[in-house]
Amino acid sequence: MSAAAEDVGRRLVAVRERIAAAGGDPARVRVVAVTKGQPPEVVAAAVEHGLVDLGESYAQELVHKAAALGEGVRWHFVGRLQRNKVKVAAPHVHLWQSIDRQPLAAEVARRAPGARVLVQVNVAGAAQQGGCPPDDVPTLVAAAQELGLVVDGLMAIGPQGPDGEVRAAFRVVRDLADRLGLPERSMGMSGDLEQAVAEGATMVRVGTALFGPRRQTGGVGK
Repeated sequence: MSAAAEDVGRRLVAVRERIAAAGGDPARVRVVAVTKGQPPEVVAAAVEHGLVDLGESYAQELVHKAAALGEGVRWHFVGRLQRNKVKVAAPHVHLWQSIDRQPLAAEVARRAPGARVLVQVNVAGAAQQGGCPPDDVPTLVAAAQELGLVVDGLMAIGPQGPDGEVRAAFRVVRDLADRLGLPERSMGMSGDLEQAVAEGATMVRVGTALFGPRRQTGGVGK
């Protein structure tokens, strides 16, 4: 096993210990390894440890890594998505995690009919993060379903702030998902996965806690 794989393995153990300490079942809370800014060899190290759910934020970077890694992984698109990037990413994406408006849902439905998606909820009030306002989520979920998309659940990026504020934001997502009968709640990242797990996250999107600081990847997707 390579040194990179051993390093990722140690960090994965730590992530799963954090999930358990927060009251989650590490066997049931899916870890999506966010590979943004990491070279293919580091991503391959994650796959060696069974991390087959990989997240990317840039369409071209996703395509580049999908070609390098081949079969056996499930790519999640987790970043803000422009409609003109859907076509290039569509052949590779297993789950679109950042659907936040009807025109984007329509483009995904056109390029990947019947695709699995999560509707992104903006619980932080930060426009640069994207996401649909909580009050508009039921309408967007219904619109995506009418387009033939399979809405598995909701996704959110937590706010910066005290523990109670972060947990309250994730609770909004959990309650919305429960009300809409959606099983998946993708919430929590390297810095706030404990709060997310405590509020019912079914998947966490982890980058730096697995791989360390982002590295240069030759500008792919920039």
